[in-house]
Amino acid sequence: MPTPAPSALRLSLSPTGSSPARIDGAWWPRTRDLTAELPSLTDVLDIRWDRITRITVNPDRWPVIPHKVQVNGHVVKVGWFKAEQDPHQLMLLSYRSGRWDLLVVPPETRADTAAWLMAAAADPLRNSTGSQLMEEADRRAAEVSHEAWEPDTASGAPEDVWDSEGGHPAGPDAQGATSPARAAD
Repeated sequence: MPTPAPSALRLSLSPTGSSPARIDGAWWPRTRDLTAELPSLTDVLDIRWDRITRITVNPDRWPVIPHKVQVNGHVVKVGWFKAEQDPHQLMLLSYRSGRWDLLVVPPETRADTAAWLMAAAADPLRNSTGSQLMEEADRRAAEVSHEAWEPDTASGAPEDVWDSEGGHPAGPDAQGATSPARAAD
C-alpha cells in the first residue's frame, strides 16, 4: 500500500521584492505540534530565504516548544518570547539573509477565515500585526454570522417578521390585547 503524500504546506508570502511590512506572510499549520510542523515550513523557506537558523514563538499559542528541530540536514534552534513577541506571529531568522515574521493562523480556524487571513498577511500594502489581523478576522466573522441570522425584513416591517416568528404585538391597539404594563395602569 503506498504511503499517503504529505499534506501541502499552507503558506502565503508577500511578493519577493515588496517593501518591508510588519509581517511577511502567513502560515496555517495543521496542529500545534512545533516538532512536527516546523520541518516542512523551514524546508520551503530555506529555499526562498536561505537557511533558517532560529525560530521564535510566543508560548501562549504552543503547548510544547522544543529547543531544537532537525530540518533537512541542519538544526533549527527554537526559542520563545512572551511579552516581546506578538502571540499570533512566528519570527524566523537566517544568519545570512535577515529576519521574517509570519502570521500564524490557528489550526482550528475555518477555511474561509483562514483564506482571508492568508491573503491579508501576504498583502504588501498592509501594515498590520498578527494580532490586528486576527482581530479584524474576528470582526469580519461576527459580521457574517450576524448577517446570516438577521430576519428577512424585505417582506415587511421588523414587527411583521416578529409576528410571523411567533411574537405578538403589545399594546391596546394590537388585536385587542393589552400589554402587562398597560394593564397595571
